[in-house]
Amino acid sequence: GSSHFGSGRCQTRESTAKEAPPPHPLPYIMASQAQISKKRKFVADGVFYAELNEFLMRTLSEDGYAGVEVRVTPIRTEIIIRATRTREVLGEKGRRIRELTAVVQKRYGFPENSVELFAERVENRASCAMAQCESLRYKLLGGLAARRACYGVIRFIMENGAKGVEVIISGKLRAQRAKAMKFKDGYLISTGEPKKHYIAEAVRHVCMRQGMLGIKVKIMLAHDPEGIMGPKMPLPDNVIIHEPKED
Repeated sequence: GSSHFGSGRCQTRESTAKEAPPPHPLPYIMASQAQISKKRKFVADGVFYAELNEFLMRTLSEDGYAGVEVRVTPIRTEIIIRATRTREVLGEKGRRIRELTAVVQKRYGFPENSVELFAERVENRASCAMAQCESLRYKLLGGLAARRACYGVIRFIMENGAKGVEVIISGKLRAQRAKAMKFKDGYLISTGEPKKHYIAEAVRHVCMRQGMLGIKVKIMLAHDPEGIMGPKMPLPDNVIIHEPKED
């Protein structure tokens, strides 16, 4: 599958033939019209999501991109982009988001006005692994030493109420020999059911002068009974000790 969509701009050539069909007919919207098997539909939906995610990850990496959600309604498809800097995603007078909408619409052959993009602000960017991973990436590209950059990110995450954090950075650090550095702080689980709810994880590649570095950020969210800043369900092995009653 092709994950690049040109250079982000969409050129349509005025040719005699009608527009070329999209590279692979994505039955994201077609599911209602043409009869397409359920298996195919779900695979196609997944491919669409993966490509969209990859594209947005590349174009919006500077704007704190933190994931995307696709909602299909009978009238139109809504794509909700989560980011830390929504103002940059929208662009001046909403220009940039309109450009992105046009790119997505042309690439997947959506009919006019049937796909819409919205930008949603991430409340707590410290508990978003994707945003932190990108920020670490730009620190490294800016030439900050690996250890300092990692500790800076870890401190920022921990100060904003995370339960624990781990940053792994691997590749050629300072020498020809590649090695991995791990930085940990706080309490971090790595297995079991609660991992799905408590751990936010992101991996990014940084193209340094020596070669590629890989960075992985894992954040363990704190338990929040309201379910706003963290997961609602408590940890299964969490023991609460009550104060003894006065007789």
